[in-house]
Amino acid sequence: MCARIASPCVGLCSTTLGDPVCRGCQRTDDEIGEWMALPAEQRDSRMAELDGLRERVAGRLLRVDDEARLEAQLKRHRIRFRPEQPPLSRAVELLRVGRDRIRDLQRYGLAPLEGAVGLTAAELHERLSARLLEEASRRRRELQACTDSHC
Repeated sequence: MCARIASPCVGLCSTTLGDPVCRGCQRTDDEIGEWMALPAEQRDSRMAELDGLRERVAGRLLRVDDEARLEAQLKRHRIRFRPEQPPLSRAVELLRVGRDRIRDLQRYGLAPLEGAVGLTAAELHERLSARLLEEASRRRRELQACTDSHC
């Protein structure tokens, strides 16, 4: 029996549309193509990096006030998450899936920070997505420059 390979894929792969960085999971097109062949340690490390990216970006706009409430809502809405996934990374997934239905972030254990107060969940998700894509694209450019210069 084969073990299931964990993936940060959220089923919205924009690399199939020509994006060099996926808008859904923030991996590069090369990473997506090579994912299954990577050793488990490398996949785990990259997933931790992606969680860290989501925590940094989401942490500028949002805080988790109640982890248990967040987890309960994720389960209620059948949104997949990993046990080791940090709460802010989970919150990004919640907003991606529920952005058009969430009216009160507090009911989901979340609170907007300065600069995000008054935004709808959809507007908050739009800002998060744009910033995640910016940071992931910057990482891709840095990796490409390193590869090109053999560092």
